[in-house]
Amino acid sequence: MFSKQPFIICLFLLAVFCSSCFEVIEDVTVKKDGSGNMKLTLNFSQSKTKIATLLMMDSIRGHKVPGRPEIEEKMQEAAAKLKTMKGITNVTQQTDFNNYIATISFSFRNTSDINNLTKKLLDEYEVNTNIAATYSYDQEKAKFTRDYKYSNEVREQFSKMKEKDKEVLKAASYISIFRFENVISSYSNQAARLAKNQQAVMQRLPLYDLVSGKADISNQIQLSK
Repeated sequence: MFSKQPFIICLFLLAVFCSSCFEVIEDVTVKKDGSGNMKLTLNFSQSKTKIATLLMMDSIRGHKVPGRPEIEEKMQEAAAKLKTMKGITNVTQQTDFNNYIATISFSFRNTSDINNLTKKLLDEYEVNTNIAATYSYDQEKAKFTRDYKYSNEVREQFSKMKEKDKEVLKAASYISIFRFENVISSYSNQAARLAKNQQAVMQRLPLYDLVSGKADISNQIQLSK
């Protein structure tokens, strides 16, 4: 699942050594015409004191710890990669070193433009997750779909992880939020929750369940016309 790319490995090891909570957040807004906005966030704020200490180290398990300039550079590279992708505009990125929160935001012309987008970004750093998520929106039927497929290769790689590393993933959270202009009349994933205004669906689960294949984040969301 993870290659020997130093930057990515060190970010993962920082999480492991923190042995505390962090969040991966996917926040998507879909408009009536199928265009929209997406915000990807990596939130280490609950572990910021430990992260600050670890970033002062030269290396972890033989891998050089990335400094602030390198982290900023990699975020800028990710933003530059997004700007080259079809249908993607208004790309912005921000790294908050006070709370250790990194975000990338952008607009998309059509939901198909964000298919496997996360995978494409990770491929830039030679990280192969083999986890595919595709999005579609039928404007005529007012129906949004996210299809998610889990790879057996990922399951095999996960089984090779040390137990203490798996424990970190149990403390971490994956949060998925889909927002719409119309009221949601139904949704297929019963692990998700409907917002009070009935215009958003959120699913929160341990990152462990997603990486281990125990969770399904597929969803078919029917909107009122």
